[in-house]
Amino acid sequence: MKPITLHVCCFLLRLLQIPISNATPNNEESTTATTSTSIVFYSLGRLDYSFDIFSHPSSWINQPPSIAHEIKITDGQWVNFNGHFPSPSSSSLLSLLHNQTVDRPGPPPLQLIYVSERNGVSNIYYDEVYYDRTGCPRSTIRKRSTFETSIRVQIPLLDLKENTQSRISMKDRPTLAGDYLVYVSTHEDSGVARTSTAAVYSTELKSGLTRRLTPYGIADFSPSVSPSGKWTAVASYGARGWDGEVEELSTDIYVFSTRDGTGRVKVVEHGGWPCWGDETTLYFHRRGEDEWWSIYRAILPSHGTISTESVGIERVTPPGLHVFTPSTSLGNNNFIAVATRRPTTKFRHIELFDLKTNEFKEITRLISPETHHFNPFLSPDSTRVGYHKCRWGVRGRESPKLLLQNLPTTPDSDFSLFRFDGEFPSFSPTGDRIAYVRYDAVYVGNVDARNHRQVYGGPAFFTVWDPVRKGIVYTSAGPNFATEGTKVDIVSINVDDDADETRIKKLTTNGKNNAFPSPSPGGRWIVFRSGRSGYKDLYIMNAEDGEKGGLRRLTKGPWSDTMPSWSPDGEWIVFASDRDNPDSGSFEMYLIRPNGTGLRKLIQSGSDGRANHPWFSPDGKRIVFTSDYTGISAEPISNPHQYQPYGEIFTIKLDGSDIRRLTHNAYEDGTPTWVPKHIKAVDVEWLEDRPGCDFQDLHCLNDLPSHGVGAKANVVNVPNKAQCAHFS
Repeated sequence: MKPITLHVCCFLLRLLQIPISNATPNNEESTTATTSTSIVFYSLGRLDYSFDIFSHPSSWINQPPSIAHEIKITDGQWVNFNGHFPSPSSSSLLSLLHNQTVDRPGPPPLQLIYVSERNGVSNIYYDEVYYDRTGCPRSTIRKRSTFETSIRVQIPLLDLKENTQSRISMKDRPTLAGDYLVYVSTHEDSGVARTSTAAVYSTELKSGLTRRLTPYGIADFSPSVSPSGKWTAVASYGARGWDGEVEELSTDIYVFSTRDGTGRVKVVEHGGWPCWGDETTLYFHRRGEDEWWSIYRAILPSHGTISTESVGIERVTPPGLHVFTPSTSLGNNNFIAVATRRPTTKFRHIELFDLKTNEFKEITRLISPETHHFNPFLSPDSTRVGYHKCRWGVRGRESPKLLLQNLPTTPDSDFSLFRFDGEFPSFSPTGDRIAYVRYDAVYVGNVDARNHRQVYGGPAFFTVWDPVRKGIVYTSAGPNFATEGTKVDIVSINVDDDADETRIKKLTTNGKNNAFPSPSPGGRWIVFRSGRSGYKDLYIMNAEDGEKGGLRRLTKGPWSDTMPSWSPDGEWIVFASDRDNPDSGSFEMYLIRPNGTGLRKLIQSGSDGRANHPWFSPDGKRIVFTSDYTGISAEPISNPHQYQPYGEIFTIKLDGSDIRRLTHNAYEDGTPTWVPKHIKAVDVEWLEDRPGCDFQDLHCLNDLPSHGVGAKANVVNVPNKAQCAHFS
């Protein structure tokens, strides 16, 4: 064996968290600070993302794609996604690991770099996986069981323990270029409202030295490093900034030096997800004028000045299907790997597109036709294609379904933080029971996942508990996102009453849009929003008798005041409003006293920004809310459906100071609540079997353009799954 140099040995000791074995790596250190309260919020679909990275051969002869050939590379424990197959010779560190860690005969291991979310922490990992193929000749079609892992080397590539801010951040799209890891991170706050913190960084793996490659004030996404490692291409806003788009980002493609970010130049207007075919060829996706997502090719000049005028662009894939997130191989320019959405399916799949014959070759639809597959990537020798999807065995030891997922907080936080598997969560005054909305119905259960049951059949949205009357939950009964004149009523639910005829009590009867009730601390009054005047304004009514027992208008104007929350001391009501720009979809937060005095703006969320769903802390000193204050963190097309993928969770003081960001991701985090007591900072699993992998693809992909529907994209004919049964 070759000797290991001292500095590399120290680096490995610092990063390696387990010995080489069949075990999984130790969890990253969790926050142990003593806390007194908790914040709980909902992320659309996130707790269904049981993603693992899989791989399948990219070529075959007389053998169709089959589950017998598909390998699950990652460990089945976490949310693992956006992988990259590194070249073993591209880094002396990875070559060292490959040559020194395992002395094992047989085929070389699969090497993988990918993003993994573990215990709420996002990091980039390197896996070296050895598969047991004893007794299976290479020419034999092997059953899936013969691919089980016998040895796994797993190493986090970024040390996140030294800097809390960099630890609690989103990581994305890792690529290894020589000794340098290039990736996206969101850990540096721009300090400007509605400005993305997504930027590209480069970390030298041997030294740990990290350099920001994206200029300050600019957001970069989806980096790709050229074959030589000299250049990095990104999708970027430039200095223009985010305009609120949540389907296709209005990004351009820039190229700059991988070493230090210099020489930055725009090469393509309107494009995303770049990948290099060679040093002068870039592939990327965009939604064309015919509304089909397609792959395009940009040819950069080999000499002279590079600009958008000197770059030639041509469309590669035809209309008739959506094609996006391309991937190339450094060893083969004959085909690219892509994700597709065909008119004949509601699932996205991975296909290969032959650049010479203009033919598609389907892969994943023939393996798991009713599963979404995301963001393909090719091995350096082009023999394998990787992708991530929801893993097999959704229930069981590999992938428990969580009711509450604990997320890390900063050491000085006096609360624990949780993602919850339900919309509009709220907690009883004693903190032991939770109410929430699922599939438009209202449910109640214990925090320990016991005794969950439906208490209102809906449709309904929002929940809040009465602070005085035991077992009383208020909700908005009717459709959400409805007009002022749509019938929505405030109802109280006695969750301890088993009789259907007495459990529900209607508090509003005017037939207009009445929603988002919030009781006063003493339980006498309820503030809510109503569209009874033709606009959505705030009103206060009697909590027991409803509007019949007294009604007072709190705000008045041609705008929408909504989502009020009453402070624990009864002095203030916080609410969201578009009064600065009515009907724009832009919401700021305001404070007002219950007698209608003292109105003031709490936060300016930026041009056309949103700050919604405020909720007071139990001590009344801070407010938790959701906002697009930090813009968007990734190209939406690369993820499952998010209605508004701008939402992050923040807290703020009542004087508008000390804004703190609590979450970093590309999901829609929303409807936060501040729990009156501390919830132990551990995950809580459902005690009953729950459906998993229950999420949708982007809704915008369901709208099929009329242009090009009749156009035929060639497909290589391969036997269907039923015809391949003898291979399994």
